Amino acid sequence: MKNIVLSAVAVLAMSSFAVAGGDIAPIEEPIVEEVVVAPVSVGGFYIGLGYGILNTTNDVTGNYTPWGHSEVSLWDDSYGEIMFQAGYKFNQYVAIEGRYWYGVDKGSWLNTGGTSGVIGAEVGDLSFDAYGLYVKPMYPIGENFEVYALLGYGSIDSTLDGDNNWEDGTTADGFSWGIGVEYEFSDGIAVFVDYTSIYSDTLTETYTAYDRVEMDIDASTINFGVSYMF
Repeated sequence: MKNIVLSAVAVLAMSSFAVAGGDIAPIEEPIVEEVVVAPVSVGGFYIGLGYGILNTTNDVTGNYTPWGHSEVSLWDDSYGEIMFQAGYKFNQYVAIEGRYWYGVDKGSWLNTGGTSGVIGAEVGDLSFDAYGLYVKPMYPIGENFEVYALLGYGSIDSTLDGDNNWEDGTTADGFSWGIGVEYEFSDGIAVFVDYTSIYSDTLTETYTAYDRVEMDIDASTINFGVSYMF
């Protein structure tokens, strides 16, 4: 009997509270949003334009009849270049990219002993262009910042406009690599600076059974530029 009375009192009390104050809403915990640090643009096609310094050397060792035995440099110079780039960014970690460099200044082709004059003297103007095809690994290092590498294939083409209207040139291709950093300051617009070794290897040229030379060729650039992602 006592338990029945207590139960009835409890029911009446709960009914009175519901009429007076309504239901009690449960306490909800605040929602905390996780901040993800990533570049503004994470994928798409992009193009770019840069300017930089092209450094080139070609150290020759060997024997070629017009030159005699040579241990000199055909060229050793630095001059301005412009660079065009186009690529596709799959995500924030990998892209593919193509580049084309055009030397806007003239270098110097040096005398190796086969023409009149002093060995090492300038005998003509040297112009350069080059291109490269790369896989581009990338890694975000902060909001809108990323570092990247370039791994692929590069080709250089030198053309000589020599004295007395004669022409010559050298073409070399092989493994190419680079490293750089990029900052995206607006949606789709970024600035970058990088170093690229377009070609660095030994090229052997054989003319006859007696005439054979080895050319230690190196071509590299330091680039500053801006890119736009569609």
